[in-house]
Amino acid sequence: MVAPNELAPVDITREFDFTEADFRSLAQLAYEHTGITLADSKRNLVYSRVSRRLRTLGLTSFKQYRSYLARDDNSGEIENFINAISTNLTKFFRESHHFDHFRSHVAGSFAHSSRGSTGGRLRVWSAGCSTGEEPYTIAVVLRKEVPDILRHDARILATDIDTEVLAKASRGEYPLDSIDQIPKSYLPFFAETDGGGGARSVVVEREVRSLITFRRLNLLEAWPFNGLFDAIFCRNVMIYFDNPTKSNLVERFTQQIRPGGWLYIGHSESLTGTHPGLRLMGRTIYRREA
Repeated sequence: MVAPNELAPVDITREFDFTEADFRSLAQLAYEHTGITLADSKRNLVYSRVSRRLRTLGLTSFKQYRSYLARDDNSGEIENFINAISTNLTKFFRESHHFDHFRSHVAGSFAHSSRGSTGGRLRVWSAGCSTGEEPYTIAVVLRKEVPDILRHDARILATDIDTEVLAKASRGEYPLDSIDQIPKSYLPFFAETDGGGGARSVVVEREVRSLITFRRLNLLEAWPFNGLFDAIFCRNVMIYFDNPTKSNLVERFTQQIRPGGWLYIGHSESLTGTHPGLRLMGRTIYRREA
């Protein structure tokens, strides 16, 4: 590892001074607040994204920005920094095999069980929901498989650390081409609308939106709920964490899933070793043991 050095050479083609110490300091700050590990390969990403904050604040160097972040009265800027370095790449029905499994083992089971017919409880958590495509996909599957879902005690919690993407997610409005890969049977849950400026967009059906509660949540902090979930989706989030952080998070997820419930993780993710409370049941699909 290269030691931090305030005198490290600066790329003269860059708009702002950005030293080795700047990168190390911001990477450490990101880790402390979010658990995200920023490898050296993310140096240009950090520069590009955080530069926008410097322009907004009228600062001329990353050293100034670090001093700005260190001020006691700048907790709001910490949130802006977290928003800037968070990666939000998602789409409807991403990793579709998860939703095939969810349809048959969670939604279908609920629809045909005595719980479902008597207005039982169903809870699903989309942890790291980004701009909302994942929880809306979960919701449309539930709406299709359980036509009277609104009569039941069924809720989806959608959380993310980034307040900007949560604001977008709560609106439920997306570019028209975002539904190109959605199976046709789910298209009735999206209504085309005029997005302004001549652009066409789609809005998720109001009754689908009503199933979801969006909340800001830092996965590393205390979780403000006690009930257990029937399924947790945490996909393409843990790839940004180191192994100790990931192991701790998986343990907490396991304790938050009811026995027999499900954990879905991203296609490029894996658990660090085996977990006594989880059994691998399919590609990146785990079941909580009794």
